[in-house]
Amino acid sequence: EDYVRKTNLDITKVFRNRDPSLHPFERSREYTRALVATKLDKIFAKPFIASLDGHRDGVYCGSSIRNKIVPFISGACDGEVKVWDLSRRICVWSAYAHKGFVRGIAPDTDGTTFFTCGDDKLIKQWSLLQSNSSNEEIEPMTTVLAPHALTSIDHHWIDKQYATSGESVCIWDSSKGSNTPTLSYKWGADSILSVKFNPSEACLLASTGSDRSVCLYDLRAAVPMKKFYLKMKSNKVVWNPMEPFNFALANEDHNVYSFDMRYLDKALLIHKDNTSAVMDINFSPTGREFATAGYDRTIRIFNSLSGRSRDLYHTKRMQRLFCVNYSTDSQFLLSGSDDTNIRIWKVEASKPLGVNAGRKERKERYFDTLKNKYKQMPEIKRISHDVKVPKYLRKAKKTEQIQLESEHRKFENRKRHSSKGEVTLEPERKRAVIKVE
Repeated sequence: EDYVRKTNLDITKVFRNRDPSLHPFERSREYTRALVATKLDKIFAKPFIASLDGHRDGVYCGSSIRNKIVPFISGACDGEVKVWDLSRRICVWSAYAHKGFVRGIAPDTDGTTFFTCGDDKLIKQWSLLQSNSSNEEIEPMTTVLAPHALTSIDHHWIDKQYATSGESVCIWDSSKGSNTPTLSYKWGADSILSVKFNPSEACLLASTGSDRSVCLYDLRAAVPMKKFYLKMKSNKVVWNPMEPFNFALANEDHNVYSFDMRYLDKALLIHKDNTSAVMDINFSPTGREFATAGYDRTIRIFNSLSGRSRDLYHTKRMQRLFCVNYSTDSQFLLSGSDDTNIRIWKVEASKPLGVNAGRKERKERYFDTLKNKYKQMPEIKRISHDVKVPKYLRKAKKTEQIQLESEHRKFENRKRHSSKGEVTLEPERKRAVIKVE
């Protein structure tokens, strides 16, 4: 009775003696399995899934719906907006929303409508529940005329209001449809490049300016809270959805800077690896990872606590990237580039699509545990960090390394020929911030 199943539905009893003395080669077996699992990951790493074709100009911005997985909205440089069905990979409807660039897309809290803004100073609200099947032209629900050209837009996570950036940061009430903003903030910058609401502490928002500044606001106050300057301007700002204090900046100096809003005098972490300006950045809904879209035609995925990227995605045909987004279930990435395509990628390059059987899923979890346990072993570390990089990226990285070595040599010479204590090296995270106001 202890060894034989009564029916086919009974669980097979497995008897194991876990005494270490009976398993002298347990660690070596585990190491071998971890090594094989790491090699298999590299063999089966095929991150690219599909390409959504249909835009006539470069894709400049995109957005997934916060509480829905299937829809995705994209905006192009020729003013066209498209709504996609990701499950069927088709365009549901499209419309020419703006004259010139579509600068920003922001879904509302309900996930039934979304807002777009462009160079023509217009803010338009659109319904997702439309179709191009009828011959009628798709019209916006409401249209608001802003006092200046707009560069980005973001919707509040709870209330019916949204923020736009341009010559100033303006807060609008989406329920009224008025041409006058309810609040307006301006603090020195000629132009505000991007604005973003905090997902956890909804009354907070951050913006980046053309004068290399980053500014924090509280909607409960009539004036901005804090402002600090970096060495170069930041193209995008994004908040960590799981850590309300932390935000990240996509900078022109090829780096991504993580900051804690309580301590703005130094960066929390500097994420390196990009070889050109970082155009966009987006956090995973889990808050553990973020992806960057670079002007060097690559997508890089970073762990939020790591200074180096864990993966690099590129194709021969993909041109300069302007936007990158996570799907709501954090399983996929969507990138928009200058070659008019939207590409869908897997977040885990070697993870198979579809539903896994129970045994296969348990085996994958077991292999993941082993890889994490032995990740510091030299051979496993070398294989897991080995990424195929295009030739032009290798050349750019080599040039960057020569520049860094030259700077270091110059500093050492200055230090050697100065009196003791006159020349000191400030930490790089502190050097990143020029001034805090």
